[in-house]
Amino acid sequence: MQLRTLDHINVRTNNLDAMVVWYIDILGMSRGDRPNFPFPGAWMYVGSEPYVHLVEVDDPGTGSEVPLKMEHFAFSATGRAEFEARLKAAGERFECVEVLDINTIQYNIWDPDGNHVHIDFHLDEQA
Repeated sequence: MQLRTLDHINVRTNNLDAMVVWYIDILGMSRGDRPNFPFPGAWMYVGSEPYVHLVEVDDPGTGSEVPLKMEHFAFSATGRAEFEARLKAAGERFECVEVLDINTIQYNIWDPDGNHVHIDFHLDEQA
């Protein structure tokens, strides 16, 4: 076996509608097709790929996944100036960290449930 790429992440939430809006408005994803599972949720797409699977639960703090160990998930991106303007216009809290060793600036943001996401841009792309 040879791993190739990360297929998707699965996020449990009791705040599905707000999460869908945030992933659309802040990250520019779209809501797309999802199999007919016996539980509510939404698949959030980047282009034609569903990268974030949102699963609606009554209490996100229960189940075999608790306590979770994931600190964050990240996307690489282009369009740094547009993204920063979108964050500011939406009043989103964000923190920038320059990682000079890998020529990257990380925009650290948090979705409505408090999940830490960072968006990575090449440092040579001007904001």
